[in-house]
Amino acid sequence: MGSLARPVEGLPIALTIAGSDSGGGAGIQADLKVFFALGCHGTSALTAVTAQNTVAVTGVHEIPAALVRDQIVAVADDIGVDAAKTGMLASSGIVTAVAAELSERQIPLVVDPVFVSKHRNRLLAEDAVDALRQELFPLASVVTPNLFEAGALTGREVETLDDMRRAAEQLLALGPRAVLIKGGHLGTSEAIDIYLDPSGAVEVTGPRFDTEDTHGTGCTLSAAIAARLARGDEIIDAVRFAKGFISGAIERGIRIGSGYGPVNPGWNLELD
Repeated sequence: MGSLARPVEGLPIALTIAGSDSGGGAGIQADLKVFFALGCHGTSALTAVTAQNTVAVTGVHEIPAALVRDQIVAVADDIGVDAAKTGMLASSGIVTAVAAELSERQIPLVVDPVFVSKHRNRLLAEDAVDALRQELFPLASVVTPNLFEAGALTGREVETLDDMRRAAEQLLALGPRAVLIKGGHLGTSEAIDIYLDPSGAVEVTGPRFDTEDTHGTGCTLSAAIAARLARGDEIIDAVRFAKGFISGAIERGIRIGSGYGPVNPGWNLELD
């Protein structure tokens, strides 16, 4: 009997460079789900293995920086990359290795500067912050910090919309083409993000939902931006699309475990 599979030509390739979440709610697992849901073939370079669930991160094992770079090379040289995103990079050595490899390739890049887990476990070494700012940000199409991450990167508290705008200006000066500061923890009636590029600042808004099933929110948003960049969107269009996508994923979050359940990256797939 002949194969029923049909090859798909021209499928965009999206690469995630991030850590593994054994609970399946964030990291590499969430990114690959998003890529699939948005019509991309997902590839990966694993930076760390974590033992975690909806309650806690109980273990972290970093991948050697040279092997992280080897994974990127293996994918890019054979399969190609239309857009990439970074998540948990863990150490300055991994940041440097990733930046060194990506600097040699013209790839649209989303940098999600992952500092801590949903459970407040630190996921980026202190000495890696400068490497992130100096080596990776200048390569980025867009960086996507939340309020805590924006504060850590700028050295100031980010608690209001004005704070977000000032922080975005400070981060844009580090060299990325655009900055998206996520205001999900702002406490406003809507979920308001601030997008800034050289043409000016824009508020990107979405509904706020009363739910604790928000694990993987940042990963899902940044992966959605990367997927749309891989499909050829301009940065602001990719950001606007991703904002709508993450709103749907939060609204249809998955109630599993006894802690923070994950958002639903497959919410837009109508499956029986």
